[in-house]
Amino acid sequence: MNAPDRAALRLTSFSHGGGCGCKIAPAVLSQIIAKSGAGGLPKALLVGIETADDAAVYQINEHQAIVATTDFFMPIVDDPFDFGAIAATNAISDVYAMGGTPLFALALVGMPIDKLPVDTIRRILEGGESVCAKAGIPVAGGHTIDSVEPIYGLVAIGLVDPKHLKRNAGAKPGDVLVLGKPIGVGVYSAALKKERLSAEGYAAMIASTTKLNTPGIPLGRLAGVHALTDVTGFGLLGHLVEICRGSGVAATLEFDRIPLHPGVLELAGEGLFTGASGRNWASYGNDVQLPEGFDAAKHALLTDPQTSGGLLVACAADAVDGVLDVFRADGFDRAAVIGRVAAGPPRVVVR
Repeated sequence: MNAPDRAALRLTSFSHGGGCGCKIAPAVLSQIIAKSGAGGLPKALLVGIETADDAAVYQINEHQAIVATTDFFMPIVDDPFDFGAIAATNAISDVYAMGGTPLFALALVGMPIDKLPVDTIRRILEGGESVCAKAGIPVAGGHTIDSVEPIYGLVAIGLVDPKHLKRNAGAKPGDVLVLGKPIGVGVYSAALKKERLSAEGYAAMIASTTKLNTPGIPLGRLAGVHALTDVTGFGLLGHLVEICRGSGVAATLEFDRIPLHPGVLELAGEGLFTGASGRNWASYGNDVQLPEGFDAAKHALLTDPQTSGGLLVACAADAVDGVLDVFRADGFDRAAVIGRVAAGPPRVVVR
């Protein structure tokens, strides 16, 4: 791992936006795919695009279904190995978020070959391969193009027993919300671009964004877990709004219980957050109620785009201890209860 000031080449200088902050805003995305995938869908397609879930799921027999997803983006950090590792971790996370087990991956690579040294490109791929090795899967192929900006990611293929499949729809009134990782990665990335991120902050960012969301597998097997997703580019609020819409419920979020990465509240207070934070709020803010006079830095963190963020769980109240045990057994020591689900029209109330 290299501290930001030791990076020989600033990968982030090649991209207009980094990590999951590159995502198209939710409102624009909804318009683009509004009429996609309608009609003629096979019954075996258990999950498609209907609730903006993390992956597609296709049943092949009574006990097996394929989980298929893809994710790729431009550099969020300058170190090529770290960039590859973060992108791969983020892509594989969608399989875990469905309760699935990864099987293999395909690499998606777009690089400005006239600007980046071959050794740098190789290091990006090595970073991704190192994470796939940790996940116990091979990179079985892929596709490469010459592009204006550096792009790297994976197609991730997994397997799940349909009875253990978890969706972002399924939350029930009375459920408790649990978040597996702290938030604030987008703020860290903004600080890095402005050369304002400390070595400690960089280390925290890399440790979080390269930590595989493996608790998704045992969480999928818990009957008390009703909904599961990972928090990425739309921020904590955005992905919770998706759970509410998909499940037909409301939710309450307790800001003071949300785990934050070290120093991100102060950095956000200094204006170090991404443009995606504002675009996210413009997309779903009408479905969110904030306290009067809510702090601007806290507001920015709730919409902060997370890259390789944590799993967000909606579970029965009597399953909370079991959910937290699953997280902590896998080293997710900051997993925390952050709110509750209630009956009502889909919206989120922040307290």
